[in-house]
Amino acid sequence: MSEFFSWRRSSRTQGQGQCVEVGFAENAVGIRDSKNPLAGLLTVERAQWWAFLERIRKGNTQR
Repeated sequence: MSEFFSWRRSSRTQGQGQCVEVGFAENAVGIRDSKNPLAGLLTVERAQWWAFLERIRKGNTQR
């Protein structure tokens, strides 16, 4: 498994405690629960992550 670094939370969370953290590795992006980071994580390729964000930015959330 890749070692993730720079785990970050959304700045829009504002202390609500219901968010995910995103960490970047050389070839992957990890997504984990901020309240329970040791429970595991979802790993996707960096290209998949950026494509996902682009779809959200464009408002295209349909499959």
